Amino acid sequence: MRVYQTNEIKNIALLGSAGSGKTTLAEAMLYEAGIIKRRGSVEAKNTVSDYFPVEQEYGYSVFSTVFHVEWNNKKLNIIDCPGADDFVGGAITALNVTDQAVILINGQYGPEVGTQNNFRYTEKLKKPVIFLVNQLDSDKCDFDAIVSSMKDIYGPKCVQIQYPITTGPGFNSLIDVLLMKKYSWKPEGGAPIIEDIPAEEMPKAMELHKALVEAAAENDEGLMEKFFEEEALTEDEMREGIRKGLVTRSIFPVFCVCAGKDMGVRRLMEFLGNVVPFVSEMPKVHNTRGEEVAADSNGPTSLYFFKTGMEPHIGEVSYFKVMSGTVKAGADLTNADRGSKERLAQIFACAGANRIQVDEMCAGDIGCTVKLKDVKTGNALNGKDCEYKYDFIKYPNSKYSRAIKAVNEQETEKMMASLIKMRQEDPTWVVEQSKELRQTIVHGQGEFHLRTLKWRMENNEKIQVKFEEPKIPYRETITKAARADYRHKKQSGGAGQFGEVHLIVEPYADGMPDPTVFKFGGQEYRINVKNKEEIDLEWGGKLVFINSVVGGAIDARFMPAILKGVMERMERGPLTGSYARDVRVIVYDGKMHPVDSNELSFMLAGRNAFAAAFREAGPKILEPIYDLEVYVPADFMGDVMSDLQGRRAMIMGMDSEAGYQKLQAKIPLKELSNYSISLSSITGGRASFTTKFASYELVPNDIQLQLVKEHEAELASED
Repeated sequence: MRVYQTNEIKNIALLGSAGSGKTTLAEAMLYEAGIIKRRGSVEAKNTVSDYFPVEQEYGYSVFSTVFHVEWNNKKLNIIDCPGADDFVGGAITALNVTDQAVILINGQYGPEVGTQNNFRYTEKLKKPVIFLVNQLDSDKCDFDAIVSSMKDIYGPKCVQIQYPITTGPGFNSLIDVLLMKKYSWKPEGGAPIIEDIPAEEMPKAMELHKALVEAAAENDEGLMEKFFEEEALTEDEMREGIRKGLVTRSIFPVFCVCAGKDMGVRRLMEFLGNVVPFVSEMPKVHNTRGEEVAADSNGPTSLYFFKTGMEPHIGEVSYFKVMSGTVKAGADLTNADRGSKERLAQIFACAGANRIQVDEMCAGDIGCTVKLKDVKTGNALNGKDCEYKYDFIKYPNSKYSRAIKAVNEQETEKMMASLIKMRQEDPTWVVEQSKELRQTIVHGQGEFHLRTLKWRMENNEKIQVKFEEPKIPYRETITKAARADYRHKKQSGGAGQFGEVHLIVEPYADGMPDPTVFKFGGQEYRINVKNKEEIDLEWGGKLVFINSVVGGAIDARFMPAILKGVMERMERGPLTGSYARDVRVIVYDGKMHPVDSNELSFMLAGRNAFAAAFREAGPKILEPIYDLEVYVPADFMGDVMSDLQGRRAMIMGMDSEAGYQKLQAKIPLKELSNYSISLSSITGGRASFTTKFASYELVPNDIQLQLVKEHEAELASED
């Protein structure tokens, strides 16, 4: 394989909802380019893209697949991304390292929520978009209705390049209004028969051609002037106008294809090779220092590793993009993130499960290598005198969490090592060892996302694991002031232990004035603030600790021990064992013994006095509340709202966005536990949602009573 220069390379992300036909299209492209000798199918489990056992088990893509085709002296690097919302990490990674998105639309359903999500990411990252209507051979396909719905959603920027003469099982021809030709195919697909447009199609073709010429001209002043004068552009001028329009996202070309029959695929690849922007025409990436990194093969050598795959019999396969310079097989490079040296013994052009060895790659190219010592996803390898690091990929928040446990406790360590390794492959799996909840929690994008993790753990790693519902990180606080005393006294031969603490607790809010006086049981307690500590708690909220002891009743040297005792109880609140927050503690009196008083005595006295006062201070449990945004087709809106109301959600607003309803709500974390399964079931998988932590709010009284009972039962079983 020859070395492709930067101006001969194009990087493309293949996106679309689950079932839109990306894997089938990838097969047709590889076949047309001669990379494979026969087309595989998802049903036969022999495709280049979905080659992992877990993908064959479930019948759809879990990982993104990197492959290339050589076409018209250009190299097209293509990343086929999973369609399911659960595996959105693959799409986000791909969009960050490519320069063009091709979004497939299922000809049976038109634009779906998944399509909209993908489009939203392209918008965020300012990537050009080409739409591709697939499955034109489906009897459910209504092409005109799909185009109309696309224009409603994406606006007049959707401009047709092609349209089918008929759709349904008999589909075998289309009109191309850029080339003004009719394309038709024999039943086996492949090379088209190119003819003049029949007379009966000419009026429609001319109308669409004019709209395309106008859309292309709008992107260049010179072209615009010519269009006004002549009302026509040459083919090359149109290509130029479309290319500029793609870069600025002012045009979204619409193509037609039937990937399953290999019809229209060659023409698409032609367009990708001729018109799609080159790496050099796209905005430059910035490194972590904010410096622009130009895709220049004469620049310093810098590789960014965006994906790690675990291949049977090979181990780690590390995928990279050449950000700058050139890289040769055998190159010695430095890992900017980890400080280690690496030798790239071999470099390969990617072709799914296969790899084609090459000697050299230039800036802008995408490749892979194997058997690196210490390179993780997100690392950069640089040549001499180059220290570039990159941090430009941002993943969405997790939506679904489960506590994970090895069935055989002796395999816990092995399980943790596997989880860390699997996260290299998919950074949207987040592993958390929660000290607070005393659980190992895996967070992901949905139920199916975590199900694939469990399948791989059990089938690939041979570790049996079980999922449990994660505990909720409740918080405890108080609603009124209360007072308590506690004497710790212990005598068992030799030196004893003695410490007595009198303290007051009250709710704390930022900006509160220092306390001066309290009344309890008709008695007044005057406060003289000698010393004050304000502690920002790791888990949110504050603890304010005031020493108001007069007359030397307790030595100042014992105050840190009392604070330590209070903190211990703050870490395991008396109601549910959750963290406590937003409390002010005033130690105003106590007693000590000249011989038996020590730090331990006062720590225990402080802890127990605080626990007793806390229980009398109107304690309340707070629960985490999340902001929820649901994108849902209008037909399902009523059902989705009913479901949310049953989950104690508070609807905050509704509006329509790009043909879908967007619903905003606040919802307790506990109620989100199985929400991804429920939403999928209600909408047939046609809705999506995002969540973000908002605040802690008081739980209703009935739920508080239930939580306290559960905690008491848990403590009793531990005893």
